[in-house]
Amino acid sequence: MTKTARDGGTGPPSDRTPDPLAELAARHGLSVSGARPPLPEYVRQLWGRRHFIVAFSSARLTAQYSRAKLGQIWQLATPLLNACVYYLIFGLILGTRRGIPHDVFVPFLVTGVFIFQFTQSSVTAGVRAISGNLGLVRALHFPRAALPVSVAIQQLQQLLFSMVILVVAAVAFGSYPSPRWLLAVPALALQFVFNVGLTMVMARLGSKTPDFAQLMPFVMRTWMYASGVMFSIPVMLEGRPQWIKAALQHNPLALYMDLVRYALIRGYGAHNLPAHVWLWGLGWAVLLGTAGFIYFWKAEEQYGRG
Repeated sequence: MTKTARDGGTGPPSDRTPDPLAELAARHGLSVSGARPPLPEYVRQLWGRRHFIVAFSSARLTAQYSRAKLGQIWQLATPLLNACVYYLIFGLILGTRRGIPHDVFVPFLVTGVFIFQFTQSSVTAGVRAISGNLGLVRALHFPRAALPVSVAIQQLQQLLFSMVILVVAAVAFGSYPSPRWLLAVPALALQFVFNVGLTMVMARLGSKTPDFAQLMPFVMRTWMYASGVMFSIPVMLEGRPQWIKAALQHNPLALYMDLVRYALIRGYGAHNLPAHVWLWGLGWAVLLGTAGFIYFWKAEEQYGRG
């Protein structure tokens, strides 16, 4: 007679033999290595490693130019050269400064280049945040979100170096320090939160598909041309359907550029900003920051395996 028949039922037995390994692990308080913790606990663990995250991002930034003879000078020279190239091509040759006064166009362009570069570098490095640190991921137990967050912090530190050039360019063309400059702080904070979420999305995608990194330069180049880095969107799209102008003006990078331009450039007035620009900027930051973090956390157990 089977056990089911002896018990008087037809269903599965209620007294299955327990797994001895599971009992042993539970008795000694052991858990599966690399198991995904609940979201609140994950956030707590990540906060507990905040000093490591900051130190790791600073070390990566220092090592970035360690083999160059000019060393850390390239942190200022690289964005400056990028701005000069864009000014030569788009400002002088193609004439995209149409509708923008000459004393405004240079800081307008420099601001656009630096703000876009902030997100572009975060995305590019974020794709390799996990796949480029597999040795660290497999050797140590820590919240994997520390890696994409450190990437975003590294790019924020790079941007702060670049801000020296941006301030010089603004002052050189008549935009002197004023209380409005303080608005750049919350604008950059919103962009940083947006970048963190986007970097986490890219880190998860890049962890399983390394070739994804080859696609991102094309995506970012398209995004750059759609964000008004080198031109004024309302001026260049004059006569076009209103929905096209609204879509481009409300894309997150265009919003953050406009907010920083409005804060730092004297001749860039509020009439250049789309309606409810701060609410849109906050919405993009909260949406992508939250969604990107959860999306990355969902795959915590998969990183470094396979």
